[in-house]
Amino acid sequence: MYMKRLNYLLLFVLLAVAAQAQQAKYVFLFIGDGMGLNQVNTTEMYMGEQAGRIGTEPLTFASFPVAGMATTYSASNSITDSAAGGTALATGRKTYNGAIGVDAEKNTVTSVAEQAKKAGRRVGIATSVSIDHATPASFYAHRPDRGMYYEIAQDMLKAGFDFYAGGGFLRPNKTFDGKEAPSIFPQIEEAGYTLARGADDYLAKRADARKMVLIQQEGAEPSCLPYAIDRKEGDLTLRQITESAIDFLTKDGDRRGFFLMVEGGKIDWACHNNDVGTAVREVMDLDEAVKVAYEFYKKHPKETLIVITADHETGGLGLGAKNYTLALKSLACQDHSQETLSRAITDLRKNGNHKASWAEVKALLTEKMGFWSELPLSWEQEKLLRDVYEESFVRNHVQFAESLYAKTEPLAAAARRVMSQLALVGWTSGTHTAEYVPVFAIGAGSKAFYGKMDNTDIPKRIAKAAGY
Repeated sequence: MYMKRLNYLLLFVLLAVAAQAQQAKYVFLFIGDGMGLNQVNTTEMYMGEQAGRIGTEPLTFASFPVAGMATTYSASNSITDSAAGGTALATGRKTYNGAIGVDAEKNTVTSVAEQAKKAGRRVGIATSVSIDHATPASFYAHRPDRGMYYEIAQDMLKAGFDFYAGGGFLRPNKTFDGKEAPSIFPQIEEAGYTLARGADDYLAKRADARKMVLIQQEGAEPSCLPYAIDRKEGDLTLRQITESAIDFLTKDGDRRGFFLMVEGGKIDWACHNNDVGTAVREVMDLDEAVKVAYEFYKKHPKETLIVITADHETGGLGLGAKNYTLALKSLACQDHSQETLSRAITDLRKNGNHKASWAEVKALLTEKMGFWSELPLSWEQEKLLRDVYEESFVRNHVQFAESLYAKTEPLAAAARRVMSQLALVGWTSGTHTAEYVPVFAIGAGSKAFYGKMDNTDIPKRIAKAAGY
């Protein structure tokens, strides 16, 4: 009897040790904002065509051994916005569109990042858009309206996480009701944070920093990092942010473990514009950030969990427009986002005093989009562009195309439509859809992410895998 009890005790101890060994000490949650199944598939098929074959060239994260899909509806609508979608992924609770970190009755709900902090882990929140934007805010803020940017920034300081990074702050000195308020930047330093502007400044300041806020250099657009397709030397990148986050959260050999959320926020913006060439580059850019986490995982495979998902799909992207074929390699000829092309067209308009010739416009589209030189256009496609030119340059009737995050020159919007036609892809919407989103995972506890799930299941399963 004694030996039997001893055997049971030993078995219990072994099981407890095994369970502890499988616990996720280091957790990465990557969110591709607006990244549905077809955004991933389009990118992989584009990469396949670039490699000279039919089929896919796998993204790193889409090659992970665990794959599933998630529903994304909110408490108020079948189609979620990023606030309700972000809150679901952060807290495991459905809420109404526009809500940040509160439930449908506006009660505060705890995020998985806050759970991690309470469990003694270090915590980082990073994004390619502004730090006070809906998705990152859902992990640290609790506000009834996603537009409360100044108030959300106050919640960032209150949460006290170890590392924040992104483009900047949308309203650093103005409250939700439009009143002037003390700037957030002195408050950041008063709260014990070191403010770094750019990757080089981070490296210069990291050693003495107790907590860190990393944003772009002075004068850069605070709402977001540049699109990957428009990036210039010296621009802060999502990969650099991810490298900095890991470096800071493990600084001085810290082995407490961490939770790090990284958002590729501009996949959504590109898809709101129906700009497929830019969207593909943004998915690839998110994958570059995931590669950094994957290298970390390979050093700590039994203690690391990486999960990749999305808050919703944007644009209703469809692969195939006619004749059972695709021509995604056409996208390689696009050198700029729709928004950068729009600014170039505006400059041409101003420089020519509204009298730029069709030859000048055609030369610009050739340079920026590869039209005519690398991509032959049909008569109908050239007529589309020429008709818009006549309306906006000759008749001076300029009606900008508007999406959620951009106002675009009509000729740039027309060029984007032509590029989709050339690539043989289609769009059903300029906003979000109710499509499933992908879920990929690897590492400790990753088996929980197989199959179909709801977005609210994801943070619950992360918390269980990490033992928060």
